[in-house]
Amino acid sequence: MLKVKIFPFNPFQVNTYVFYDETGECAIIDASCHESHEKSQLKVFLEEKGLKPVLLLNTHCHIDHILGNNFVADTWNIKPVMHKDSIPFLENAVEYGQTFGFDVEKPVMPEELIADGQIIRFGDQELKVLETPGHAAGSVCFYHEDENFVIAGDVLFHNSIGRTDLPTGDFDTLINSIKSKLMVLPDDTKVYCGHGPATTIGNERKGNPFL
Repeated sequence: MLKVKIFPFNPFQVNTYVFYDETGECAIIDASCHESHEKSQLKVFLEEKGLKPVLLLNTHCHIDHILGNNFVADTWNIKPVMHKDSIPFLENAVEYGQTFGFDVEKPVMPEELIADGQIIRFGDQELKVLETPGHAAGSVCFYHEDENFVIAGDVLFHNSIGRTDLPTGDFDTLINSIKSKLMVLPDDTKVYCGHGPATTIGNERKGNPFL
């Protein structure tokens, strides 16, 4: 059975997700731990559960979502996995970090890039990549059909959507991504968001003022 642990990390309260099953393998999504106590919190949890991180996934590469990538890469010897259009954010992460008050080192680069429709596996689990630009170039969501949930990053929130006023953001593109990739999922699909509480596709279909 798939389990999830959620850590809201850094001043932007980014939800870092750890998904794991009985095999002991786990996927870390949007490693955003920045302060030493946050890194320790993640490490202690994984050690106490006896988990082996085998995937480090990024829904997108805005600075607040990648602050823990280097820590995870160095600690468990895994490289981040992301869409190719996210690379420019990594290349300029030091400058972006300074803009938002973060002193960051040059981020580790990916060895594997993912694309729309690709299946990613860990343990006994499968995640389908849904390409969903609009909030940022390279934004993707991860859909788990068997467990009926989607990890939406900053694409869709409870009664809201991702901001589109940052570089590569575009409102019309985001709305199209949401309607074509997320609103076609079943109403009871759980949505794990990049910030804040979870929601469901049905709830957003009925009550999201942007949709």
